[in-house]
Amino acid sequence: MPFRVDPPQSFKDLFAEADRTIAGMFVCSGDAGIAEICAGAGLDYLLIDAEHGPMGLESILAQLRAIAGYPTTAVVRVPFNDPVLIKQYLDLGAQSLIVPMVHNAEQARDAVAAMHYPPRGIRGVGSALARSARWNRVPDYLNRAEEFITLVVQVESAEAVANAAEIAAVDGIDGVFIGPSDLAASMGLLGQQEHPDVVDGVIRTIQAVKAAGKFVGVNAFVEAQARRYIDAGADFVNVGADVALLARGTEALAARFVSQDARPAGTPASY
Repeated sequence: MPFRVDPPQSFKDLFAEADRTIAGMFVCSGDAGIAEICAGAGLDYLLIDAEHGPMGLESILAQLRAIAGYPTTAVVRVPFNDPVLIKQYLDLGAQSLIVPMVHNAEQARDAVAAMHYPPRGIRGVGSALARSARWNRVPDYLNRAEEFITLVVQVESAEAVANAAEIAAVDGIDGVFIGPSDLAASMGLLGQQEHPDVVDGVIRTIQAVKAAGKFVGVNAFVEAQARRYIDAGADFVNVGADVALLARGTEALAARFVSQDARPAGTPASY
């Protein structure tokens, strides 16, 4: 007899009994080995970034399997708000998705539709063929799929900040993730995530989403900024990335053991 199984907890489940801000990080390398190393670090979740990372379906699947052996929740950011991509990521067994560049309620509703089977949505039915249902070993998966999935949409433009309350109010949106980098760019402040106007936009979005009864998080690699957003009510904070940690760590190692005179030609001054 085959095993009857349920998928692991979804991202939304982390907030059911949380008495603190949830902390996680990006996994951007596309490498399952690095994902597994990060999975054992003790963070609440890992955010596999298929928007900016060099990833196809096979590498995302490998990372989901690597993370599954550890008590941390896998979240995947899809490249685009596209129903075909969302269907494929869900069928891979990615239960918790972040959809980027959602600027208004209509786009939020499109994301919701892509996440759900008819009649609520337009997700294609392939549970017998897919890891999401463990090839139909999850009892009554088609009727229970909503239990297992989490939809987070990303607010990362001045337009989206203005529409944050309406976006968060859309039925089927579980939470909102704020991206200060793209928000700053949309405000004409490229690379200035800590500009007061950007910070104000982030905090206003946190307040609007919380007022709508949804959970809200933000990307903040600088600890002081992360602490500020936690104090403002953020329910989760993305505090780092595998590639950034590797870059800064190897730079620090080289700085300790490679003299300035021995640096390769063309090495930047920030070495």
